[in-house]
Amino acid sequence: MDLEKISQGFRLMLEGLGEDPSREGLQATPERVARAYQELLSSVGKSPEGILDTQFTEVYDEMILLKDIPFISMCEHHFLPFIGTAHVAYIPRNKIVGLSKLARVVDFFARQPQVQERMTRQIAEFIHAAIDPVGVAVVLESSHSCMTMRGIKKPGSTMMTSQLLGAFKTNQKTRAEFMSLIRS
Repeated sequence: MDLEKISQGFRLMLEGLGEDPSREGLQATPERVARAYQELLSSVGKSPEGILDTQFTEVYDEMILLKDIPFISMCEHHFLPFIGTAHVAYIPRNKIVGLSKLARVVDFFARQPQVQERMTRQIAEFIHAAIDPVGVAVVLESSHSCMTMRGIKKPGSTMMTSQLLGAFKTNQKTRAEFMSLIRS
């Protein structure tokens, strides 16, 4: 990332808003904003490959669920955050991964300009391709600042998206078990 270019751009934005970037409270703001975006969008230009490379052989054929994974992402349409939780499940095919790795996958896809629908699909498809499970299920629930603090201004509203692959898509009982577990 070009932090200097981001700083310059934010300085121009302040000027466009009618602010004086040289006033005391704003002098270092463009640099702080650049560092904040560097952190919030740390996956830009990077590949998720390797996140799920550490796998363990384990004979286990039931659902593995990590729920309530917090995330913050940036809406690519308004560059305002959407904040929520992810629920990720898979049914292994003799290979499991550490639970922290599932949270890392969520973080990776959250830390780039996003739309929630794409992020949900990317998480599920990446896990499916990386570990070849019997099935993968991902549900994201979030509040979008672009809708809660501007535009229609509906604070408290929640957007939910899901992506179901393999057994979660084809087996009603498996899907129902997943949905029941994330609500409990």
